[in-house]
Amino acid sequence: MQRFKALLASKTDAGSTIAWQELGEADLMEGDVTVRVSHSTINYKDGLALAGKAPVIRRWPMIPGIDLAGKVVSSSHAEFKAGDAVLLNGWGLGETHYGGYAQMARVKGDWLVKTPGAFSAAEAMAIGTAGYTAMLCVLALERHDVKPASGPVLVTGAAGGVGSVAIALLAKLGYQVTASTGRASEADYLKGLGATEVIDRAELAGKPRPLNRERWAGAVDAVGSNTLANALSMMKYGGTVAACGLAGGMDLPGSVAPFILRGVTLAGVDSVMAPKAARVEAWARLARDLDKAKLAAMTVTRPAADAMALAPEILAGKVRGRVVLELG
Repeated sequence: MQRFKALLASKTDAGSTIAWQELGEADLMEGDVTVRVSHSTINYKDGLALAGKAPVIRRWPMIPGIDLAGKVVSSSHAEFKAGDAVLLNGWGLGETHYGGYAQMARVKGDWLVKTPGAFSAAEAMAIGTAGYTAMLCVLALERHDVKPASGPVLVTGAAGGVGSVAIALLAKLGYQVTASTGRASEADYLKGLGATEVIDRAELAGKPRPLNRERWAGAVDAVGSNTLANALSMMKYGGTVAACGLAGGMDLPGSVAPFILRGVTLAGVDSVMAPKAARVEAWARLARDLDKAKLAAMTVTRPAADAMALAPEILAGKVRGRVVLELG
């Protein structure tokens, strides 16, 4: 039986603990595909789980990590065989099913996507849930007929993982991108990814008015709360906001005015339970439309042992772009 390292979160009457441990394959959860995990990543939700800031973990004990990439070791699923390069985003990974912060995983084959040939495992995790979510947001804008000719598009939380990938994707597709960030020092970084304008997030943080001056044809929002409400109030007639995050809060203190007076659409984007067809489409589009040089520019690589130290940094908005974790 193969032994492997895993970051295991446990809960007792005395409280919760989280530490690297050695486990065996018999310790893994149910599934029809076993994967040797080579890389994972850290997303905002991972930061919440590791820091115990929100009830992300809903089953104990748990191996955190909502993403993984690696190669199939064994499979009884018709779609996969030993040696296949695969990735997994969401489906309760790291919440109700042992996640990506381990060198081995046993999962349901229906959750897996074959890693596109354009990407290595490390590149797939440089994209991770954040980048895959960004692509789902871009697809949502396209479905609602937001085109480059429609006008500029806003990206909030721009220096984070979702925002960084969204900017790179939208810029390559020909959109003019306005990047909203609270880190003025990241302006050059954001323009390097393709942003044509960088604004201070304070412009979107105040108390929302029912309607403001029309500024953008669409938006990708990972912040929520006042930021989302203000973005909606500033959409051009017929514009669409793809909402995918809550870094600024879960509330939406706005009004119906943008919807009934400007025909604005609020498109909710969920990456965790998205059906497989949507996942395959998103990853195929990432392989086609994401500039790998820009992906490299937004990515740093760290050993998985650094995950705990990274959690408070990502929650505080101090992590730029994407972080790849090597399981080693």
